[in-house]
Amino acid sequence: MTAQLAPRTRTIVGAARRAADAGPISAPDPDPTPTPAPGADPGRLRDVLRHAWPVVGLCALYPLWWALGLGVLIFALVAVPMGLSLLRRLVKGEKLRVPPGFGWWLLFLAAVVISATAIGSTATGTVDRGAQGAISAVVFRIGMYLALTVLLLYLGNLSLTRVPQSVLVRLLAWLFVLTVGGGLLGVMAGTFEFTAPIERLLPDHVRAEGFVRSLVHPSAAQMMNVLGHEAARPAAPWGYTNTWGNNLCLLVVWFAVACWPLARTPLTKAAGAVVLAIAVVPVVHSLNRGLWIGLSVVVVYVTVRLLRRRRRLALRVLFATLALVALVSATPLGGLVGQRLEYGRSNAVRVFLVDRALDGLAESPLIGFGSTRETAGGRTSITVGESPDCPRCGNFTVGGNGQLWQLLFAHGLIGAVGYVAFLGYGLWRFRRDATAIGIAGSAALVASFVAMLWYNSLVTPLAFLFFGYALLWRNSLGKIS
Repeated sequence: MTAQLAPRTRTIVGAARRAADAGPISAPDPDPTPTPAPGADPGRLRDVLRHAWPVVGLCALYPLWWALGLGVLIFALVAVPMGLSLLRRLVKGEKLRVPPGFGWWLLFLAAVVISATAIGSTATGTVDRGAQGAISAVVFRIGMYLALTVLLLYLGNLSLTRVPQSVLVRLLAWLFVLTVGGGLLGVMAGTFEFTAPIERLLPDHVRAEGFVRSLVHPSAAQMMNVLGHEAARPAAPWGYTNTWGNNLCLLVVWFAVACWPLARTPLTKAAGAVVLAIAVVPVVHSLNRGLWIGLSVVVVYVTVRLLRRRRRLALRVLFATLALVALVSATPLGGLVGQRLEYGRSNAVRVFLVDRALDGLAESPLIGFGSTRETAGGRTSITVGESPDCPRCGNFTVGGNGQLWQLLFAHGLIGAVGYVAFLGYGLWRFRRDATAIGIAGSAALVASFVAMLWYNSLVTPLAFLFFGYALLWRNSLGKIS
């Protein structure tokens, strides 16, 4: 009889293992809206603040940090108490969880550090600035990557009972609302800027540097000549128009998929619909084709995921998107989109920079050159360069036109493989999570792969991507910690 039961026992054990790999299983929900993850009951505010005050303060008070001139620097500052919290847990003998695929991320960090040894080298076709000119950028990049790694570990080790998933989702949804508000500010008051308190404390020669100014000087928009005339492109509160677009694409899924559909009152749902409708204005005025492509990919991905689960919400998403596109086409916003699609002056520069990045990869394939470089001249001649009359005529940044190209040029194949493999493993590992958090987090990962062709991820886009990764990871734990 034992021999007869053995095959059946092995079948049951195998099924149990497959179920564990698939993540937590729940009974079908009569509500067609994706259900929140385990532990989504609202936690007491006191518990949340006690156990996750660095995260809550970072996100909830971000307008304050921006106004003070801290901006992205706040991520490095809050990494200190987060790191000390993790260290205290280790000293107490507690085990720290690490995210799935973390070995790939450690490989990437190792490549970033090792590639710094090549900052004194000059790639063919680039300006020789010497190691001294690149050291500050290298230190900044290494420091921020480490700070965001601490953020990821801290988020993943927060208690699900004391800091429910819903708290982190609402913080990301709030950041989306903040991004939309900053975009509207850029559209309506594009020249708005001010000197922040932190900026005033810096010596004049330090804050006059373009890189430092981008970190500490709050402004509503970037004034750029994209359609043949100077126009304001939304940037607040993220510093750059491209960063604004990247962040909006990463954050909209948390608002539209994981937060808004689960609103409990008609008034809240209506307010959410208004925010999404208003977001169209800065999205179009950003003239950001990468953002438009990213949003299209996200809508398609979310719709397919919902259709596979036979959710009625998928049809609502599809019809709402089509209606929105039709509405935009019938307004002056549609004309603005058409003008941007016809005016592609930056395409040649992007192709030129991709070629330079690949040339650099061929010269130093394993570890790259440690940082970005400026091209010698422009795409037509090495004698063309920046000048007061034409600040964008040459000396373009190799690796500044997309995270993928920066990885390949600055950190070589080792760094690029580690970075891409970590995010790719996460997308594969959490592919069966059909909760609202599972779909939103996977959509953010998909958006990041699209964005890396034209956007750089450091600092805030990668931070919000790690928020999503941590939410997916916490969802997969299958138990309350």
